[in-house]
Amino acid sequence: MNGEIGSAATEVLQFVEKLRAILPCPVVTWDERLTTVAAQRALRDAGKKTRHTRGYVDQVAAQMILQTYLDRRAARRDQ
Repeated sequence: MNGEIGSAATEVLQFVEKLRAILPCPVVTWDERLTTVAAQRALRDAGKKTRHTRGYVDQVAAQMILQTYLDRRAARRDQ
């Protein structure tokens, strides 16, 4: 995480450009690095045992990504 764009991110950005060319709505990119770690931590802090949360980590990470996007959008609207 040195600020450089890796090969996977480059592929995603190329895909995003293709989507933008065909979709009538805005396509927004969002940095999701470390959300899996944050989700695991949140579940652990909530008292959930690791072996019971494996199926939920991606769901919690997705919720965190969406919530941070919505929060940022609301903050920009309020400015």
